[in-house]
Amino acid sequence: MKLVILISAVCVALAAPTTQPEVEETTKAVVPIMKDERVQEVDGRFNVEFEAGNGIVFAQAGSPDAETGAIVQAGQYSYVAPDGTDVVVKFVANENGFQPESDMLPVAPAFPHPIPQFVLDQIAFAAEEDARLANELASGQAEAHQ
Repeated sequence: MKLVILISAVCVALAAPTTQPEVEETTKAVVPIMKDERVQEVDGRFNVEFEAGNGIVFAQAGSPDAETGAIVQAGQYSYVAPDGTDVVVKFVANENGFQPESDMLPVAPAFPHPIPQFVLDQIAFAAEEDARLANELASGQAEAHQ
C-alpha cells in the first residue's frame, strides 16, 4: 500500500509543470481625478460633478418630484472613444424612464412602407375601445364607493 502511495506521489510530482506559466504583464495607468464635487441637500436635491484626467466628464442634478416623490434627474457625460470620437450623452430620468440623447446612439430606420388607412383606422378604433372600457371601469368603481 505504501508503494502505491509513493508511486502516486512521484507521478503527481512528475506531472507538475516544470516552468512557471508566463504572467502577462499589464500596466494600468493611474487616472487622476481632476474634480469631484458632491452636494446633498436635506430636502433630497443633489448635484454631482466629476472630471477625470483621461477626459471623462460627468454632471448630474436631481430633486424629488412634488407629486410622486420620485427623484427626477438630468445631466450629461462625455468621453473620448477609442477611435478618437468625442462622445457626449445628455439625459433625463423621470416618470418616463431614462431618456438619453446623443448623436452616437443608434436610430431606427424609417418605416419603408406607408401604413394603409385601414390599419390606422383599426388602431384608432382600439384606442377608442380602451378609453371607453377605462371610463366604464372608473365610473363603476366610483359607483361602488358611493
